[in-house]
Amino acid sequence: MYEPIIDALRRGAADEALTAARGAVAEHAEDPAAHRWLAYAQRLAGDREAALEAIDAAIRLAPENADLHLDRAGLLLQERKLDEAQAALAHSTGLDPNQFPAYVIQAQLALGRGDLEEAQRLTRTAARITDQHPQIAALEGNLALRRGDADQALAGLSAAAKLWPEEPTLRHALGFAYLAKGHLAFAEQAFRSLLEASPGSLPLRALVADLLRRQGRPGDAADEIAPLLTGDDAAPALRRMVAELELEAGRDESARDRLLELVKENPDDRRSIVALAEAWRRLGAADEARATLDALLETAPGNIDLWRARLLFEEFASPEALAVVERWQQLDPDSVPALEARITLHDVAGETGQGDALAARIIELQPGHAKAETRIFDRLLQSDPDAAISHVEGLLARATDEAVRSNLRQLLGRCFEAAGQPAAAVATWAELHSEVAPQRLPLLEPSIARDWPADDSDEVSRHSGLLLWGAPGSLIERVAGTLHAAGAPLFADRFGPMPPNDLFQRFATVNALASGAADPAALIAEWRAAFPSRGIKPDRICDWLLWWDNTLATVLREHAPEAMLLVALRDPRDMLLDWIAHGAPAPFALESPEAGARWLAKVLDQVAELHEHNLIAHRLLRMDGVENDMAALAQMLANALDVSLPAVAPGRFGPDRMAAGRWRDFVEPLGDAFALLTPVAVRLGYPQD
Repeated sequence: MYEPIIDALRRGAADEALTAARGAVAEHAEDPAAHRWLAYAQRLAGDREAALEAIDAAIRLAPENADLHLDRAGLLLQERKLDEAQAALAHSTGLDPNQFPAYVIQAQLALGRGDLEEAQRLTRTAARITDQHPQIAALEGNLALRRGDADQALAGLSAAAKLWPEEPTLRHALGFAYLAKGHLAFAEQAFRSLLEASPGSLPLRALVADLLRRQGRPGDAADEIAPLLTGDDAAPALRRMVAELELEAGRDESARDRLLELVKENPDDRRSIVALAEAWRRLGAADEARATLDALLETAPGNIDLWRARLLFEEFASPEALAVVERWQQLDPDSVPALEARITLHDVAGETGQGDALAARIIELQPGHAKAETRIFDRLLQSDPDAAISHVEGLLARATDEAVRSNLRQLLGRCFEAAGQPAAAVATWAELHSEVAPQRLPLLEPSIARDWPADDSDEVSRHSGLLLWGAPGSLIERVAGTLHAAGAPLFADRFGPMPPNDLFQRFATVNALASGAADPAALIAEWRAAFPSRGIKPDRICDWLLWWDNTLATVLREHAPEAMLLVALRDPRDMLLDWIAHGAPAPFALESPEAGARWLAKVLDQVAELHEHNLIAHRLLRMDGVENDMAALAQMLANALDVSLPAVAPGRFGPDRMAAGRWRDFVEPLGDAFALLTPVAVRLGYPQD
């Protein structure tokens, strides 16, 4: 869409680039990219002030886009610095000193479009003219950052900042170097020094606020930006940012008021709707939520996000929920999400036939719809697995969307499994995992085993704090779902778009604790300090963890003795099989079955060690045999916690998983992987064969 601008910039055609960029902004005024390219064109034309205004406009539209802030740093070339450079060039021979600014500008443009090799070439050319200049240091630092070498960037920029402490471009680049290294407080200091020189800069203030939030200070972050929202022209993205910060800081009423204004102005703003629903939930304002959402839906009956938010304020599968879905269907009869919601209600009521009929209707409206096709496929799978294979292969041959194809390939693996072709099933699933592995979290290497003293301390009031965790394939999500359905204060935000930044989230915690670089008391204090912003009450903690390592045990024993760890567990070979077939809530990379088994064995060795030495108060929740029995699962969990828990409605967690012991049917394709898990399986009490 912006190729004409990019082409003109490459050729140095400033007037042509300006014309194209201004046209793009006129046509796409809400697109930050349009303003970004206009900034580049204006900079090439020599209008620095206009370029800064354009990049600031882009940041107002997308205040959390770090790349835009980096671009802004590149546009902060000071004219007085260029004059000094020109004076220095008088001593050069055979070169025109006026070329230096051009080389710097072209290098910045190359950086902006991601052409690192060209930026490096231009930087070297400029450095041959004068190698002692802050713009050269800034370019070299930004190049190192773009190449992922934060250490080199930080070293070079720190040295340059000592030589030119007032150079804003260097301060910007240094701030981002600190940010890349995770030194948030130093990054805040660097950007705040720039903010002091330009107190009216909204982009800089937004950046400082984001750094405050990332340090676990959402209230301070909101206060940093809130004064800028007094005018009528405050960008919706910035207003939403403040509201989300206030929600994170536990200022639920203020956040609700801000978000309500945003949603009324723009009912299509999904992010604001989700945040507003959370604010209502925390405030216990269900009646207000229902009335407000009903009024909005009268004018926007096709808004799926509003309907989904409305259903949140009715008990699952209740008559009231049914009334909402019926109204949804009346106002928007061909809405696929409405039909999906009605299918769920039919299933809970045991009305399978009606649900199947609606699934067929969905496929008519949206051919290739994954959930509906899955439902039809499940019926076929039960009656004729070979026909199910042909059915899915036919859908695959017609599908063009990669997401749809991925879902269909997952179903094809299930077909192979049901048809008694385990090797084909494993090959299909493993290929899917391998393809997405680069986009997943790396496997956290467990710490080395050590001699642990047993925890023989009194368990008084340990139930006041629960930590929930299970390795991939353990079906921990069914434990979490059972607790959530029972009304437990379960917090699953570690798996969402805005997870807390604490010791239980950061992979670096393990090494920091093992090396002594981290203060355990400070880590626990940081975890507790974020409770209000997460909506957690200190006496009602149920935190679902992304990962576990036994290095956390000593920290919890000394500084959080009230915490008890619930660990979901199955036969390790069944866990690996389930991970391969169904994935896991924690999006860890599974490059191959053998790699997954090797890692899983180390993780489960830690579970065995935890249990054998009673490192902290814990309960092993053995899921073998209760995978698909919701009543038995609820009872097992109730026994572990000494409470009463209701069973979750059948079908709430989706299709049944493979029963305990099914790993034996997959010995042929997964024999080598299972062999890696057998020792820890035996150690945990499971049979060798």
